[in-house]
Amino acid sequence: MVTIYSSPSTNCSGLFSSYSNSSSIGFYNYHNNLPISSRNFASHKISLQINAVRMQDGAVVAPPSKTQDETPLKKLKDGILSKEQKHIFDFDSNKDKSTVSITVVGASGDLAKKKIFPALFALYYEGCLPEHFTIFGYARSKMTDDELRNMVSKTLTCRIDKRENCGEKMEQFLQRCFYHSGQYDSQENFAELDKKLKEHEAGRFSNRLFYLSIPPNIFINAVRCASLSASSAHGWTRVIVEKPFGRDSESSAALTGALKQYLKEDQIFRIDHYLGKELVENLSVLRFSNLIFEPLWSRQYIRNVQFIFSEDFGTEGRGGYFDHYGIIRDIMQNHLLQILALFAMETPVSLDAEDIRNEKVKVLRSMRPLQLDDVIVGQYKSHTKGGVNYPGYTDDKTVPKDSLTPTFAAAALFIDNARWDGVPFLMKAGKALHTRSAEIRVQFRHVPGNLYNKNFGSDLDQATNELVIRVQPDEAIYLKINNKVPGLGMRLDRSNLNLLYSARYSKEIPDAYERLLLDAIEGEHRLFIRSDELDAAWSLFTPVLKELEHKKIVPESYPYGSRGPIGAHYLAARYKVRWGDLA
Repeated sequence: MVTIYSSPSTNCSGLFSSYSNSSSIGFYNYHNNLPISSRNFASHKISLQINAVRMQDGAVVAPPSKTQDETPLKKLKDGILSKEQKHIFDFDSNKDKSTVSITVVGASGDLAKKKIFPALFALYYEGCLPEHFTIFGYARSKMTDDELRNMVSKTLTCRIDKRENCGEKMEQFLQRCFYHSGQYDSQENFAELDKKLKEHEAGRFSNRLFYLSIPPNIFINAVRCASLSASSAHGWTRVIVEKPFGRDSESSAALTGALKQYLKEDQIFRIDHYLGKELVENLSVLRFSNLIFEPLWSRQYIRNVQFIFSEDFGTEGRGGYFDHYGIIRDIMQNHLLQILALFAMETPVSLDAEDIRNEKVKVLRSMRPLQLDDVIVGQYKSHTKGGVNYPGYTDDKTVPKDSLTPTFAAAALFIDNARWDGVPFLMKAGKALHTRSAEIRVQFRHVPGNLYNKNFGSDLDQATNELVIRVQPDEAIYLKINNKVPGLGMRLDRSNLNLLYSARYSKEIPDAYERLLLDAIEGEHRLFIRSDELDAAWSLFTPVLKELEHKKIVPESYPYGSRGPIGAHYLAARYKVRWGDLA
């Protein structure tokens, strides 16, 4: 085995310094035929200086002095590597000659236009993409390169702090964008794409990323064709898969099994864009790097935890898709459960992706399967407000008139481990509610023997400390504390210690897709979902989903623009909890 000591690389604009590694020139452990991690941030060239070489017997030797014709790296390579290994070495040690080809499969869809292409441009604008990269759109629609560029250009925006060269950067980015029309189940069409990719890669060491922005029923066909006909011959090939990852445990397992016929687990990046949001990313920092929080993070001090998601609009013509899944599958089983796992996990061994995901899986496996008695479902109905009539869910022409699909759900979950035993974790998610928000609310226990109880009257909940992490909009972290109002009397008030991101930080917060796309390019799995994690998540929700459908449970109606069904309040009250967003 050979170990190379090299100088560290520069991170991309400081975005992800929390898990930056020293640079690697992509050496392989030839003794065990396993790759050592290779990372290359942005377009910065890696300057490699070999200080020492540790041989397999443990001896450390200095490299030979450089001559006019031979570098120490070349001598090392010629002396210990086989012909095949030299070929791999030549590709991997010339990072400035490598390229990344990004193919957006389903490029004509809304997700690609509104999120993926703008995120890729933002990464380019910040200097976070490699020096050599190409972006291809792939879809069934007939389109030229110029037509794709015109479509993409309408959705691109520039960073507010670097607007002066926006037009120039945008034009440079669009010149890297190309289009190929083809069927998702055609190996021949993907082979044609492969030919075009090779032309643009121009003999460089090629790495390829495929983003599947397509319906889940055609995932497998696209993966099969891309894997067999358009994989990289020498570098890595990775695939980003959008949710939903099935409808239940069985369909999810079948999807995973089918994907693994063509890809290894480390090639699959199951994306949940909520894990890329700034405040979700900050959860572990808040908890593990601040002494005041970690000792309080348990059943001893926390009375309940609430994960709340609300949208102030309905299905808006997407009822056909939504009616097949419903709010539990669309929001609770993935977005909110992933945040819960990050919130409740034990301290990981390190910030390595596998260490973090291992702890998340432990949390999910410690949770009780959800019971029907601990679930409330609702469906919004039409409502007139301010002279405007808002349609009900079944008024959507793409939704069956007799649909029982919930547009609102509330649930109480429990983690049966030493840290969280008996603490209710309440989830609430809904469409067509009174506001748009996503937040985590941590309600602490009452102060035992509180000297100031008489100042709060009979409602002790008003005196409860509460930590609120607002994920969106207007990202913020604030702590509710009790405070004396200035004056001669003893009057108490509830005040907020507030960190409002827009006031504290001048830099615009990156979109979640920017962070996740960059992670996928770098091979960082920390914010992506592993297959066993997905299995554990579905095992919690599948039984209650089947029971809801088998018993044809009728959702409780609630008016469009209201705070949701009354049943959600009764569910919280059963566990002596009051929803924090309604206070």
